[in-house]
Amino acid sequence: MVYNDFGHWISQQFPFKIQKISIDAGFSCPNRDGRISFGGCTFCDNKTFSPAYTNRANSIAEQIEKGKSFFKRKYTNMKFLAYFQAFTNTYAPLDYLKALYEEALMQDDIIGLVIGTRPDCVNEDLLNYLAEVNRTKFVLIEYGVETIHDATLEHINRGHSFESSAEAIRMTHEKGLLTGAHMILGLPRENKDMILQQADIMSALPIDILKAHQMQIIKGTALAKEYATTPFHIFSVEEYIELIAEYLSRLRPTIVIDRFVSEAPKDLLIAPQWGLKNYEFTNLLANYLKKNEISQGCKYNPITTI
Repeated sequence: MVYNDFGHWISQQFPFKIQKISIDAGFSCPNRDGRISFGGCTFCDNKTFSPAYTNRANSIAEQIEKGKSFFKRKYTNMKFLAYFQAFTNTYAPLDYLKALYEEALMQDDIIGLVIGTRPDCVNEDLLNYLAEVNRTKFVLIEYGVETIHDATLEHINRGHSFESSAEAIRMTHEKGLLTGAHMILGLPRENKDMILQQADIMSALPIDILKAHQMQIIKGTALAKEYATTPFHIFSVEEYIELIAEYLSRLRPTIVIDRFVSEAPKDLLIAPQWGLKNYEFTNLLANYLKKNEISQGCKYNPITTI
């Protein structure tokens, strides 16, 4: 493998096929409800990644059953991870969170949790509880880091600093929990050098899994309005392949890559209009890496302070 692929990695953790089932548990975010600010992140529209079977009007159990039915049409011998995906899935009192997580874990064939959240919405009590769950179940905490640059975080109305992300990642790792980070490559006002610096910095943090994707402009978002009035550079397919190849080359080899591209629904996407399915992009990237003899970590240069 020229990079440490999540699919290959997860297949080594279990003797059966694993699929994430996305759940919308009805959460909000502190930059939506006024605790920090209003409006949410300028790029955000959860409809771009929420499967059709998710509906916050349904219970956790109902959403899981719909998800299982959706995936079992394709595969039989399969177990599932309950993926609390939409908005900030630790943004509630601990007792309430426990009830939701435990409802998910009670369902047949659910073997663990993947929890998407913000770094400023975790605390030691929550992580201690999840560490206990982790004794018998698979638990992955996935932090929306998005970028290492505080000026960008402020510009996109994220509402937290990069140091907040670094602190949450360290604390989660110290509890023995699998720790993931979500990044966006190509945010406004960030150039190639700033993005590649991200690979160096994130490699210095104790993350286990990295999920990255290209900047996408989604209809109806604040970022779409900004793009219409003050356009910024959006990567072409060729540019993004070159960027990802260099990014991978500088990334710590032990980091598992969950993904490096995303495909928003065509009716919501303004740019970039690549016209590629995710697997088609992956094939193009694999060919580029092979042709240029690039592998994950081939230029990795450890740094000790960030």
